[in-house]
Amino acid sequence: MHAVTVATCLLVAGLSCFLYGSDVLSSLLRVSVADPSMREPGAAPRQSPQGVPYTDLQHIINADGLHLFCRYWEPAGPPRALVLIVHGAGEHCGPYDEIAQRLKELSLLVFAHDHVGHGQSEGDRMNIKDFQIYIRDALQHVDLMKSRHPDLPIFIVGHSMGGAISILTACERPADFAGVVLIAPLVQMNPEAATPFKVFLAKILNHMLPSLSLGAIQSKWVSRDQKQVEAYENDELNFHGGLRVSFGMQLMSAASRIEKEIPTISWPFFLLHGDADRLCDIKGSRLMYENASSTDKKLKVYEGGYHALHHDLPEVAESVLKEVTGWITEHLPPAPPPPTQQQGSS
Repeated sequence: MHAVTVATCLLVAGLSCFLYGSDVLSSLLRVSVADPSMREPGAAPRQSPQGVPYTDLQHIINADGLHLFCRYWEPAGPPRALVLIVHGAGEHCGPYDEIAQRLKELSLLVFAHDHVGHGQSEGDRMNIKDFQIYIRDALQHVDLMKSRHPDLPIFIVGHSMGGAISILTACERPADFAGVVLIAPLVQMNPEAATPFKVFLAKILNHMLPSLSLGAIQSKWVSRDQKQVEAYENDELNFHGGLRVSFGMQLMSAASRIEKEIPTISWPFFLLHGDADRLCDIKGSRLMYENASSTDKKLKVYEGGYHALHHDLPEVAESVLKEVTGWITEHLPPAPPPPTQQQGSS
């Protein structure tokens, strides 16, 4: 029994180091609500994990029948474009309010949802049987908004794991998106740690103990701003537990898919990454920038920047907001000219 325990610990250590690096290892719509007539007689309304009835929350229902909490930032006048915000692993779409508000001020209609198993959405916390579910749900939300605004261009802003979702979403429907902004995206796993032996260990562990919990995300690597770190730690909608082995395998699978897709990427994109990011390796962003076939691509590197650049030091966060809004503005179609007034005949 002791030998099995030791072997299991070694496997966990190998995968933890592979996924998070040695530093982390050391710590080891506004939408229509479902038709009430479709519920079983006497059934109580579905509630969010926080106990709030979905009848009181904006949401969509995905293909698996799960309720996904949604947020919308609508401009006062007619929108010029749609922007989908895609959050990262273990968080939710609430912390993207500042980015969304800036985009809203530019007359853009911004929308987002908490992924399955995240925030105020249903689903097992931070557990997914197939990464494709995230992409499928994103496309469902996009299609809903397109049905309401069929003539508007669509952009995506994705962070961390949300960057991986954004990339694969755009790869599935390249003609649907006018541009993709990626803030510290997950593109590839740490190359130094992703040795064939460690990948082999990960696969064995996923087969033996898929629900085994690995080390949690270390909040100290999220931002250099201690106030932002504390906000992350105190946010009850964030997931603060350990990541499951099976979830780690899904991230590995997504990264593998992205690496294969990179040469085919022809849509416009803008990468922003901190060179001190310990959670998503900047090598992935550089790989994408250098090897994507797109002729409209940009990479901005923030020296010393941590993972959540939009919540990093105030001057960095402000720069990110300006860069993101500026890039999207540059890719908007020209605004229609104001109607001309016909002069009366003399």
